Order: sequence, then C-alpha cells, then structure tokens
Amino acid sequence: MWLSDFTLVLPDRVVEHGSVRIENGLIADIAETPVPGGLPGNGLQIFPGFIDMHGDMIEIEMEPRMKVDFPMEVALPHLDARLAASGVTTAYAAVSFSRAAKNGERRSFEHTSETIRNLHALRDSCRVDHKIHARFDITFDNAVGVLADLIEAGTVDLVSLMDHTPGQGQYRDIERHVAHVAALRGVSETEARQIVTTRIAERSRPQQILLDNMRQVSELCQSHGVALASHDDDTADKAHLMADLGAAIGEFPVTLEAAKTAADRGMMNAMGAPNAMRGQSYSGNLSARQAHEKGLLHILAADYHPGAILPAIRILADTDPNGLAGAAALATANPAKALGLADRGRLQPGLRADLAVVDPEGMGRVIASFSRGEVIFSNGSLNGLAERVQAVA
Repeated sequence: MWLSDFTLVLPDRVVEHGSVRIENGLIADIAETPVPGGLPGNGLQIFPGFIDMHGDMIEIEMEPRMKVDFPMEVALPHLDARLAASGVTTAYAAVSFSRAAKNGERRSFEHTSETIRNLHALRDSCRVDHKIHARFDITFDNAVGVLADLIEAGTVDLVSLMDHTPGQGQYRDIERHVAHVAALRGVSETEARQIVTTRIAERSRPQQILLDNMRQVSELCQSHGVALASHDDDTADKAHLMADLGAAIGEFPVTLEAAKTAADRGMMNAMGAPNAMRGQSYSGNLSARQAHEKGLLHILAADYHPGAILPAIRILADTDPNGLAGAAALATANPAKALGLADRGRLQPGLRADLAVVDPEGMGRVIASFSRGEVIFSNGSLNGLAERVQAVA
C-alpha cells in the first residue's frame, strides 16, 4: 500500500510530495514524488513513530489520586491510547524503586516489581510497543536483588540510576524544593523544611555503599544487554562517573557543565519535551532549549506528557541546524540509536512501518499513527483510513 503525496521527514532532510509504501509491516519503498492510486495525504506530514524512552505516566494512571489504586488492566489500555494519539509507537514506561516508599506503597520494591511483571505480561495486547524502564534509587540497597531478578527474567529493557536526595541532582536548590513541598502538601514552609531535613537524614548513605549499588546494577545491565542511563547529573564529576559505569544516556542533566561532560564522554543527553515546549524546567534546572542551542540535546522524552513531543519538535526545528529533520531525530532516530533499536526510528526501506501522520497547522496535531503498518490511532481526518489499509493488506 502506498501513502502518496505526503511531506516525508527523512533522517537527513524533508521531502515535499513524497510517498511511502508499506508491505508486511515494513517500509518497503520510498518515492520522492506522488504515486498514482495511493492513499492521498495532500501535503500532510509523515514522521517516524516517536520513541519515548522515559514516560512517568503509568504510575499516575495506576494511582490517579493518592492511595486510589487502579489495576494494570485499566491503567495500561488508557495510557496506550494516549500514547498512540500522540504519535508514540514505542514507549518505555518508567517505574521507580524508591527507598522512601513503605512496603506495598507505590515505588516500594514489592509494588514496583509487581507493576513491572504485570506490565510485561500485558504489553502484547497493546497497540504501542511497550518496554520497561526501571528507575533505580541508588540509596535503596534492598532493591538491588529484586532488580537483578527482574533483569534476569527479561522483564526490564532500560535502567536509570537516580538519587533524589534533596540538595543535589534535580533538587539541588533546597529553598526551591522546600517551597515545592509546601505547595504540594499544603503545609507551611517551616513544616516543609522539616520534611526535607528528615528526608535528607533518612536517605544519607556512605559513599562506598552508593558506589557498590551502582556498580552492581551496571554489571547486571552489561551482562544482560540492558541499556543504562544516569539521571539528574549536576556536575562534571557525576557525569564522568556515570560514563565510567557504562551509561549510554544522561537523563535530564541539571547543568550545562554536566550535559557537556556527558556529551564529551559519548553519552546522549535526554531531556523532557514539556521542558522544551515551555522553554523552561518546572524545577528551575537546565532549559532543554538552552541545551539544544549549545548542541547538547540529543533525545526528547515525554517525561510526564506525551502530547508535548510533537510541539517540542516543531519549536526546536526553528533553531536546529538541520531544521525539522534534525529536531524530529530527537524523538526518533536518536533514541533508537541510544537504545539499540536498529529496526525503527527512521523512514527507511526495511525498517518497521511505525509512522506518525501529522497535520502541520498551528502547533501540529497527530491525526493517525501506524505500528508495523497497522493503524493504531486515527482521528477520522483521513476518511476510512483503517478500512482502506486493511483492505490493501
């Protein structure tokens, strides 16, 4: 089946009035002219399906209000639909192991382990290709063994090493963090400061124990072919350490210094699409636009909102040295490369027919998504799209 007369966002350039042929779930051919008899796009854009390497949404879908638990059978299909409608065709669901969580609570090792197993069991029933991103709190010793079991069982596809102790990383600005806790919990700043002080004391661990935890996780990932990422690097020393441990991705660098060091060491820096879309970090850290301007942004992730990916790409395209093709690579070819996904991320013959069809008007909107050549989302703008694709297939 040909999709004819679309604007194609190729790896190195944008082709007006191009066409893509889909066959057996793969991109079979690409033409730089319209093809008679194909499904007409009349200038709509085709991107490779977006690859989201860090999305925090599944935890929120499972607990939309504090202590209100939804089963995975309800949470995952809803998230799946949101992702498909945002043009995401490959999604790494980020779930966390946190030392602060009590047994059974969200982010405790019992709860997170069960979440990972349930998600892994249900992902074949979804439209999007769901993978699992385990966020490992390096202060949480007990989770090392649990994570080892999950990796050895083949249920984890990506691991990031994080430390959310206030005073460094994402929360390096203590006063800003105190104000955030006060607003979030509805308490005075005095009470919030006590909460933060207690949290620092509870999470403090000898440096050697933290290093041992990180080395064990790194060795596990290397031995099982699981990608490793750092998280919230705020200094050059931290970025060097993560590179030494084998991290391929630097998630959400907090400073330009850390981002530059990571890039110099061959790591790809990933930042949130909401940050890029808004032009600022909600926690007051490094702006994704600033990192992009310096050539230090390599990957856009949904973070907490997949709908931000497309508008972020369009905003960054205005300043990217390679325009729309360069900005689109931040959510397609680059994460595919970093995560070892050689079968997707580019409009290229022989790769998976994972596509996002976009109306470029305004901020842009996804009107259809394909996974392996099958329509997984359509807003009805291309009349009878799913039926026509099915008829040809």
